[in-house]
Amino acid sequence: MLARRLAGRLLDLCVCFGALGLLTVVPGSATAFQEETMEVPAPHDPELPVALVPAHRAGLLAPAGDHMPTIKSEFALVVDQDTNEVLMQKNPDEVSSIASITKLMTAMITLDAGLPLEEELQLQREDRTSAGWTASWLRPGVRLTRAQALHLALMSSENHAAQLLGRTYPGGVEAAVAAMNAKARELGMYDTIFADPTGLSAQNRSSPNDLVRMVKAAYAYPQIREFSVSTEYDLPMGKHVVRYQNTNRLTSHADWQIGLQKTGYINAAGRCLVLQAVIEGRRVVMVLLDSIGRYSRFADAQRIHDWLTARASTSKGGTLQ
Repeated sequence: MLARRLAGRLLDLCVCFGALGLLTVVPGSATAFQEETMEVPAPHDPELPVALVPAHRAGLLAPAGDHMPTIKSEFALVVDQDTNEVLMQKNPDEVSSIASITKLMTAMITLDAGLPLEEELQLQREDRTSAGWTASWLRPGVRLTRAQALHLALMSSENHAAQLLGRTYPGGVEAAVAAMNAKARELGMYDTIFADPTGLSAQNRSSPNDLVRMVKAAYAYPQIREFSVSTEYDLPMGKHVVRYQNTNRLTSHADWQIGLQKTGYINAAGRCLVLQAVIEGRRVVMVLLDSIGRYSRFADAQRIHDWLTARASTSKGGTLQ
C-alpha cells in the first residue's frame, strides 16, 4: 500500500512539475506564497499526515467517453460551460468542505455591493484569522486598497485579505456571510452554506454541482477573472516590496488557457481546485475536491486537460479514442 501511494505521488510530481514551476525570489524583495488555508499549524513537511485528514470513500467515475483518465480527487465534475454537457463526474452530488474556494463568493458579494475598489483599507487586530498572523505578510496597520485585497485573496489565497473584505463589507463579517448565503440561494446552490469569508471554517460546504454554478457566475465578473489568473503581484509594504504569487501554477503553463481559477486547502477539505479553461476551443469548467497530496489536484486537472485535448483531436480525425 505504501509503495503504491509513493508511486502515485511520484507520478503526480512528474505530471505537475512542468506545469507548476518553482517559487522565485526577486533580489531586494520578499516573496509571499500563502499556498492555502490551514486549520492547524502545518508540519515541516506538508505531505506528512496531519490531524483531521478527511476519510476517503470509493467513488465511481461516470463515463462521458472512452479511456477516461483516473483521478485522485474524491469529488469531481467537468462540464461544458456553454451547453452544460457533463464530460466527467465523480460523486458530483456529495457535499464536502471547500476551503478557500469560498473566496470566490467573498469576491462576488464585495463587487455586487458596489464598494469603491480604490478605497484604502487598514488591517486591524480583529482581522486576525484562525491561521494566525505568522502565515501572512498582512499585519495590523498595513494599508491596501480593496482592489489589492481582492487581488491577493483570489490569486494568493491571502486569508487576512479576505477577512478584511468581510469586515469592511456594509454591516461587517456577519452581514457579508449572510450576503454570501443569499447569493448562493440566488444561484440555485441549495447544497451550499458559507460560514466565513476566508474558507478557514470547515463549515463552508458545497457540492461539485453547486460549485459549477458558482464558477459560472464568478466568470461574469471581469475583476475576478483578471485577479484569479494573475501569476504574480508586487505589493509595496514600507521599505520593502512583497511579491505574491499564484497558488495555481497551471496559470503560467503554456498549454493552458485559464480564464478563472481558485485553489483551496484545509485539513477537513483536502486539496481543492476549481477553474474555467478553454480546451481545444471548448469552454470547460472543472471542479476537483478532496484530493490528498500537494500536487494531485493539479495532476488531475492536467490529465483531464490532456484527455479532452486527445478526444478533440481524434474526433476531428473521425475516430474517438
